[in-house]
Amino acid sequence: MHRAFIGLIAALAATSAPAQQPPLRTGVDGTFAPHAMPILSGGIQGFNVDLANEIAKRLNRRIEIEATQFSGLIPALQAGTYDFLAAPVTVTKERADNLLFTEGYLNTDFQFLIKKGAPKIEKLEDLKGKTISVNKGSAYDSWARDLEPKIGWKVESFGTQSDAVQAVLAGRADANVAGNTNIAWAVKNNPQLELSYLHSTGLVWAAPLRKDSGELRKTIENAVECMKLDNTIAKMHEKWFGVAPAVGSAAVTVFPGYGVPDMPGYDPTAHTPSCS
Repeated sequence: MHRAFIGLIAALAATSAPAQQPPLRTGVDGTFAPHAMPILSGGIQGFNVDLANEIAKRLNRRIEIEATQFSGLIPALQAGTYDFLAAPVTVTKERADNLLFTEGYLNTDFQFLIKKGAPKIEKLEDLKGKTISVNKGSAYDSWARDLEPKIGWKVESFGTQSDAVQAVLAGRADANVAGNTNIAWAVKNNPQLELSYLHSTGLVWAAPLRKDSGELRKTIENAVECMKLDNTIAKMHEKWFGVAPAVGSAAVTVFPGYGVPDMPGYDPTAHTPSCS
C-alpha cells in the first residue's frame, strides 16, 4: 500500500506540473555582420543573435538559432520551420501583406562613411563629382546609380562590402554607402574611417512571424518593448555598432499597438508592457 500511495502521488504531481514549452525556432543570415556572423571557435554571434537569445530568456523559453542564406528564411518561416525570424527583415507593405511583424527594433537607413579628416558631407549634393563605392548588386548600388545623373557622382561597384570600404581607405573612392549598421560596424573597427551623412528611409527592421501567430507576436513584442524600456537594446546597439541609438529611433521607442503602424497586419490595441 505504501508503494502504491507514493506512486499515486508521483503520478498526480506529473499530471499537474506544467508541460515544458518546446524551444523557439528561428533563423538568421549567418554572414551578415555585425548582425550575425561566424565565431572562429564555432557558432555565431552578433546583434541579432543577442536579440534572439534575450527574447527567449524573457519568455522563459529555450531557443534554437539556425544560420542559413537570407533568401531561404522567409519561405522556411512560412513552411513552419521557424516560429519567427531573428534576422533583420525590412518591413515593407508587400512583406506585411503576407507576414505578421512585431514593432520595429532598429531603423534601417542608408549611411555614408568617409576617411577621417575628409570634408564633411551635409547633403547628397556635397558629393557631386565624387566617387562612391558600393557593394555590387545591393540595394545601395541600385539607389546610388539611380541618383548618378541627378547628383553627379560616380558609382564604383565592388564584389563585397569589405572591398567597398577598402576602396575608401585606399583613396579609390571618396565615400562608401551601405546600411547604417554595416557602416557603423566598419567605422567601429577601423579608426581611419568616420561616420558621415545619414539618408533616412523611414523604414524599420522587425521580427516577422506567420499570419497565424498573433499570440506569439504579442509575447515577443512585449519582450522587445521591455528591452527598450530598460535600455537593453540600447546597450546592444553600442556593443555592436559602437554608437548609442538616436533619440526617438526604433531602438529606444515603444510604439502603440502591435506591429508597425501604417503597415498591413498592424493591431492598434492599446497595451502596457508587462516587464518583470
